[in-house]
Amino acid sequence: MNTKQLIEKVVSLPVEERALVVDSLLRSLNQPDSEIDKIWVKEAKRRLAELRSGRVEAIQGEEVFGKVWKRFEK
Repeated sequence: MNTKQLIEKVVSLPVEERALVVDSLLRSLNQPDSEIDKIWVKEAKRRLAELRSGRVEAIQGEEVFGKVWKRFEK
């Protein structure tokens, strides 16, 4: 089976199975690094604690993206 045939076969799969194939392929390109994962978990917990304690205030996603788009409009 060549690459074109393989792609045609995969595209014909149900969406859930295609998502699994995509996820598997992406993971094969970007091998997980457990040390980086541990650092991100620690950072996520720190940020959550800041939110819950009130030390930082959450900003709505629409507001954040609005600011980003304004910067690129210049």
